[in-house]
Amino acid sequence: MTDKSSEKVLILDGGLSTELEASGFKIQGDPLWSARLLHTNPKAVKDAHYRFLGCGADVITTATYQASIEGFVQHLSQTSDQAEQLLRTGVQLAKEAVSDITSDNFPSGRKQPLVAGSVGPYGAFLHDGSEYTGAYEAGMSVEVFKAWHRPQVHALVAAGADLIAMETIPSLKEAEALVDLLREFPNTEAWLSFSCKDAHNISNGKSFIEAVEMASRSKQLVAVGVNCCAPELVTPLLESVRSRRNPDISWIVYPNSGEGWDPNTGWKASEKTQSFGQQASEWATLGASWIGGCCRVAPADIADLRRQLLGTQQ
Repeated sequence: MTDKSSEKVLILDGGLSTELEASGFKIQGDPLWSARLLHTNPKAVKDAHYRFLGCGADVITTATYQASIEGFVQHLSQTSDQAEQLLRTGVQLAKEAVSDITSDNFPSGRKQPLVAGSVGPYGAFLHDGSEYTGAYEAGMSVEVFKAWHRPQVHALVAAGADLIAMETIPSLKEAEALVDLLREFPNTEAWLSFSCKDAHNISNGKSFIEAVEMASRSKQLVAVGVNCCAPELVTPLLESVRSRRNPDISWIVYPNSGEGWDPNTGWKASEKTQSFGQQASEWATLGASWIGGCCRVAPADIADLRRQLLGTQQ
């Protein structure tokens, strides 16, 4: 990449749950995923955010992907008000990590880090893997989706998130609902990233082209793209929609490490031929300007990504 294009790249963080598991917490199999720690160990969440920032992330995403009012009430015996406060806590912890890193010899010239409030799909609440199929959409309307997501988006916006990360969305109907819901928060920007089943389609089988065209009509989206897919899918997905994106919206990509997941045995290691940062260089060449990682992508991978794209860790 040239220096001119590199200046436009924003480095995202990696897998927050992966980093928390590396610290000894059991995340896999928990219906609340890393969101449980907002209640049981908020310091661990803040510390994990700090490590990603220390390795060069310009954007950190809150531990609210699998969080919801109903989920906190059901699995933590919280009241609705307490559940909303936990959602806000996700933003507050991330903002505290940003405040800490920027006061600790923060390099001059580096971008002020942003906090993205994570909004996962309805399938994440179901805790049955359906965020990678979107099978639940058949029995839900756009209005039902909006009603489900509204309390979470409201809490994240009210807590001061810099933008909303609507991520791992497998369903075009759910994506349409989220984009429509965003209009209720006219001063809020967001990105929208899809989970994809192959090099041409999002997880529920609709074409990625159709999904991008829908998203590109929004005035509030700063980026559209993919996350938590295998890295090898990113290039063909971007190439498939090169001519369809609104020029006012950037590409965002943050795939997982490429390792397979078996519900019985866990993650299966893969034989990488390229580092995460080397792969990301290709995505940047294709126009991606928000780049990071998802599951199994650690702070060291983000540091490598930053070196490859920007020539420096800091």
